Amino acid sequence: MKKFRKVLDGLTTSSPGGTMGSPSCGSAAGTPTAAPTPREIDVQETLVSENFQLCKTVRHGFPYQPTALAFDPVQKILAIGSRSGGVRILGRPGVDCFCQHESGAAVLQLQFLINEGALVTACADDTLHLWNLRQRRPAVLHSLKFNRERITFCHLPFQSKWLYVGTERGNTHIVNIESFILSGYVIMWNKAIELSTKTHPGPVVHLSDSPKDEGKLLIGFESGTVVQWDLRVKKADFRIYYDEAIHSVGWHHEGKQFMCSHSDGSLTMWNLRNTTKPFQVTFPHGKIQKDGRKESCKPILKVEYKTCRNSEPFIIFSGGLSYDKAGRRPTLTIMHGKAITVLEMDYPIVEFMALCETPYNNEVQEPYAVVVLLEKDLIVVDLTQSNFPVFENPYPMDIHESPVTCTAYFAECPPDIIPILYSIGAKHKKTGYSQKEWPIAGGTWTLGSHTYPEIIITGHADGSIKFWDASAITLQMLYKLKTSKAFEKPKQGEGRAAELVEEDPFAVQMVSWCPQSRIFCVVGISAHIILYRFSKYDANTQIVSLEVRLQCESEDVISPSENENNPCFTESGSHSPQPHQQHPPSPGSRTPEGNKDSIPCLKVKDRMVRVPPGYQAELVIQLLWVDGEPPQQITSLDVNSAYGLLAFGNCNGLAVVDYMQKTILLCVSTLDLYGAADPYQRLTRSPRRNRQSTSEFCMRGLSNFYSDSKKRIRTSYQSLTELSDNQQSIDMERSKSPTSGYASRRAMLQQLHGVTMYSHDEHHTSAPYCWSERESRENSFSRSRSSSVSSIDRDTKEAITTLQFGESYGRKNDAVPTPCLWVGTSLGVVLLIPMSIPTDQEERMEEPVTIGPSGAVLMLKGSILRFSFLDCMGALLQSPYEVWRDPNAPEDPDRPRKRKLVHFSPSSSQDTCGDGHLAVVCSERQAKVFLMPSQSCLFVHNITESSFVLRADVVSVSNSVCLACFCANGHVMTLSLPSLRPLMDINYLPLTDMRIARTFCFTNGGQALYLSSPTEIQRITYSQEMCDNLQEMLGELFTPIETPEAQNRGFLKGFFGGNANTFDREELFGEAAAGKASRSLAQHIPGQGGMEGMKVAASGVVGDLARARIALDERGQRLGELEERTALMMTSAETFSKHAHELMLKCKDKKWYQF
Repeated sequence: MKKFRKVLDGLTTSSPGGTMGSPSCGSAAGTPTAAPTPREIDVQETLVSENFQLCKTVRHGFPYQPTALAFDPVQKILAIGSRSGGVRILGRPGVDCFCQHESGAAVLQLQFLINEGALVTACADDTLHLWNLRQRRPAVLHSLKFNRERITFCHLPFQSKWLYVGTERGNTHIVNIESFILSGYVIMWNKAIELSTKTHPGPVVHLSDSPKDEGKLLIGFESGTVVQWDLRVKKADFRIYYDEAIHSVGWHHEGKQFMCSHSDGSLTMWNLRNTTKPFQVTFPHGKIQKDGRKESCKPILKVEYKTCRNSEPFIIFSGGLSYDKAGRRPTLTIMHGKAITVLEMDYPIVEFMALCETPYNNEVQEPYAVVVLLEKDLIVVDLTQSNFPVFENPYPMDIHESPVTCTAYFAECPPDIIPILYSIGAKHKKTGYSQKEWPIAGGTWTLGSHTYPEIIITGHADGSIKFWDASAITLQMLYKLKTSKAFEKPKQGEGRAAELVEEDPFAVQMVSWCPQSRIFCVVGISAHIILYRFSKYDANTQIVSLEVRLQCESEDVISPSENENNPCFTESGSHSPQPHQQHPPSPGSRTPEGNKDSIPCLKVKDRMVRVPPGYQAELVIQLLWVDGEPPQQITSLDVNSAYGLLAFGNCNGLAVVDYMQKTILLCVSTLDLYGAADPYQRLTRSPRRNRQSTSEFCMRGLSNFYSDSKKRIRTSYQSLTELSDNQQSIDMERSKSPTSGYASRRAMLQQLHGVTMYSHDEHHTSAPYCWSERESRENSFSRSRSSSVSSIDRDTKEAITTLQFGESYGRKNDAVPTPCLWVGTSLGVVLLIPMSIPTDQEERMEEPVTIGPSGAVLMLKGSILRFSFLDCMGALLQSPYEVWRDPNAPEDPDRPRKRKLVHFSPSSSQDTCGDGHLAVVCSERQAKVFLMPSQSCLFVHNITESSFVLRADVVSVSNSVCLACFCANGHVMTLSLPSLRPLMDINYLPLTDMRIARTFCFTNGGQALYLSSPTEIQRITYSQEMCDNLQEMLGELFTPIETPEAQNRGFLKGFFGGNANTFDREELFGEAAAGKASRSLAQHIPGQGGMEGMKVAASGVVGDLARARIALDERGQRLGELEERTALMMTSAETFSKHAHELMLKCKDKKWYQF
């Protein structure tokens, strides 16, 4: 081997990883001490820590647990608040912004400052926030925290800077939007109602100004009391007392009448001329029964009363159905004249809002659409057509249509793949939508210069797969694939297989996709794999089914008494499939009821089926039941189109399938893989125990093992499929462990992978021990085991955790690279299996692929997660692939189709530096770089001591490559390659839940994603370059638009319609007239948003002015704080003086003996 002599950049100044190539560190980690030192590798590393920065980019999907809705009718943007304190602001496609309140308190209500580029949010912690929407990433300008009262309702009149705030005590406060300070003007509940009233009217549930006169405020109390308050004279015009509780109020635009919705399912109409009783009471869904009484109905939670120029007004409300019909879906009712239309919804209605042409409440409203916010969907109904069709939603709001169970992220895809998937997916789109343009069309967004083809794949609980176009930080559905179509429909209660995963037998656990060859593999929860090929033509096809018996035989666990030789140490030549391991398809092989054997969980369609263009199932591989025990879930998968091979493994062993010849090449237990090269001293079990008792000990009894297996498979993705988070149980789990939120690493991994897996730093023990103890014992387990530990380990299973095909060197003395399969296990062992594959196309279809005995054995701490290969110049080596060709394309006799293979051989690109390549191996504890074929460990880095790595990938960033890791304690790290220098380590998520752990994935270009909630995908970047370009890529929420002019009211209307135009709120609510509000009532909190917005502007033309403005603002802020502190001190001094005076008066006449 040649030695390469170029000094690595910056290695001498690196952190604890700087000494990681030293002989002492190498030997401690089990690597050869004679390895070349880091200074002898000819790789010029270009990545430095300045290339990395972590930030969120965009969030896709439906806002989880929505609570509030608002719409700006001029800017045409929509805001949705959620229970976790998030706010999503939506405009035209591409304009999609997510904001998060730092407190995490639920959003109660949203109010746009119409056409001002600002939004007010009211949260459950009784705080009001003002958001600036005139910057691409909105920020809070001001906050106002109420200390003594709870906020229940807010109302901001159009073009007003005074916000009305109703509270739980029944009071109404007024907030100045510009300064975010309370006015001294307060409408107290006891002044609003009559003095003779003996009961409290309840919380404020409605506030609105009269369309006829802005100086009149309508206040609705929960008990049924409605008061119109004259703001000028500070007294009530009229009071209405109604028996039923009020939920909402809607005005007629002329301001002469209004409508209320009530808890008994009724609507009442009130005329301002006579407020003693309603002039109309209707029960829209309450029928008269035989005895003459009305049916009892559910509450009408909201009503909107909208007028039209050329037709009857629209009355739109939610709820109000009769109680007698159980199981009825939630409804939205639209009453237009005498026509009543009831729209049934799939989910409960959270909020709805009519979209109108005008922002003025005293003009004819002309509603053209209704936005309906459901618990798990967003619907917009077209009111301009009589059949009320819905608009086609351009946002990806249906990611959670079936719960997401796995994700995959591919950046820099071949450019032709997205148009092809889109053209095929477009044929299956739903029809019947409104022909009009999507009405929420605000903001501006342009395709940035930093875009490249990206695809996100989501797997779902119902077995469906969705391909999404994720280019340019948008998300658009391309194509949907239903994997369940490869199987017969399971009949209800059909045996144990149906019971095992009764709800979701087709749930997707893992996907593997090669964008170049378009080969696609899906791993399902029922221990099945489906291989798909892509075709632009439909075809008649029969799916080939292979059944594999990959099960740990009970004889392997017990039988030293039956065989003198230790079955663990088999000869290296015994890797050919055994007759009991390779099971030919035999659907009829069923044992008597009660003990299932040699049958799969699902039944593949065994007839010719017509398949549409797109992905077409070619091969289904299923693991079989063995002796009443269900198959273990598949934990790893890799497929290679150039080799025509598919490999998969679980906690029992490994199987390799030739999908071109449809044969099983290898099916072997994990122990048999080692041959004589087993790195662990595994002792046999004592022969004194009989077969019966050992079988019971291994499987915990067949009777209860089945239920345990069912429980294990259910819980492995239960946290992903359930949309309702049980916060209490999550908090309990988190309290158990300070590092990862789970009681132990094993508990998290068992739930993550659905199998019981152990790495060599953990073992069974009856008494629990703490993390630090486990860490201190780790080294004693890493090289050898004591007999007591080994005997226990006979019951644990070494799972295959990762697989990778590639051109490599199976043995130290190999001169040329050959096809190899890299196998990583949960005990930190890496095995290389060399293969011989015929190169000629005809021979490939006829000659068998031969698999040699295991070659190299490498060791790491912790379960193996990822393999990757670099050439000796540090460039990434891709796995070979076959160029895609359509399997159903018509044959051309002149041009026979041949397989085109693309190889990236390690020796082809490095004539200057000799043969060999670098292998990067990452486990859940450490990363190592080996030089092949010598197997020398060049670099080693212990990634984490207190936690463990959940996801690791070698990705390209800034024209170079690095190793990106995501830990269970929420840290995101990057390491340079090949020297493994730490480049970035950021504590991104304080606690990681199972959903994030299961769905987190990295991709090229410095991007990653995870499922932040059951309904939303969060994309992040760890690239400084992308963070710098993010402003350019995001959409603008605010666009300068002239506010539409109010209609000319005419002389007579203006004369007789009151003096609304002369109403001056500043005169009433300003400090001069109303005085200052009590300081203890609410606390003003200045936000950082204004400063951030001005700092961005400071880099522009008016930089000096902006900087001066910032300085003045900051100085003013400090002066304001000083004034507040001075006022507080004065108040305190006055209080002290008062108490001292009282004490003096009390004691003045007392004699000395009375003290």
